[in-house]
Amino acid sequence: MPLILFAFVVRVRDGLPLSASTDFLHDKELQERKQQLKVISKSLSLLPERGTVKGHELNIHFLSSEGVSYMAVCACSLPAAKAFCFLEDLRWEFTACFDNSAVTLASRSYPFLEFDSAIQKLQQHYNQKGGPSLEVTLAEVQEDLRISPPQVLTMEDVALTNGAANGHVEQAAASGQSQRLEPITAPGILSLVLNIMCAALNLIRGVHLIEYTFQCHLYLFHTCQKKLKAFTLLTLIILCNAFLFGLRNIWQLVFHMSVACLSTLLTLHRKLLDKNLDCGV
Repeated sequence: MPLILFAFVVRVRDGLPLSASTDFLHDKELQERKQQLKVISKSLSLLPERGTVKGHELNIHFLSSEGVSYMAVCACSLPAAKAFCFLEDLRWEFTACFDNSAVTLASRSYPFLEFDSAIQKLQQHYNQKGGPSLEVTLAEVQEDLRISPPQVLTMEDVALTNGAANGHVEQAAASGQSQRLEPITAPGILSLVLNIMCAALNLIRGVHLIEYTFQCHLYLFHTCQKKLKAFTLLTLIILCNAFLFGLRNIWQLVFHMSVACLSTLLTLHRKLLDKNLDCGV
């Protein structure tokens, strides 16, 4: 498999596709990454100039400059410096062919089809030679990345940014419960049962139980900033149990905190189901 599988050039302000390479692979993850490119392209105006979205076997790297973003789907084995070296070379090629006014006036998707062959040629050069071909040197890019490393993002970060760009942050947060999560697993059912037991024991004793209720809610429903909320609840439960030290024996405290840790772990590992997005590239 080549190290650089797909390259994409888009306009930053609205994510309009300007040019793209042709891929001849039908790899499942590559198709998913190409779908994600469109989502990312809609958020570029609010994202950093350089960023990386990591995947299982393929990463997405992007570089934005002067209103245009250069994006690539690369194998995880390709060093970040070489990936951004490729994007810098791509930027040099594009700016040598088209000025800002041409990009600004573009009104339809893929107005620069003639540049596709240039992308393909540069991509083949990197896959065969493994290094820069134009003005950029690998040492310069490595030094630049050392001083200002690209921001590592997740698709959840991008989706939240995309919602902010379209003014739908509150709506997305409110509708988070309707988004489909992965099916509940057997450990998840056990975690829910144990949380209910902990809440019942605390209710009988007349002490805190709301944290366990919220833990069940976080596991069952999708919500924004799930990681922050999960760790906050875990911290509160540990602090509350520490406050009860002396009123409970050590095994009761260990039981309650172990249930809280298990629930937090399962909550963070329960993912949203993948959505089939039509990328159009």
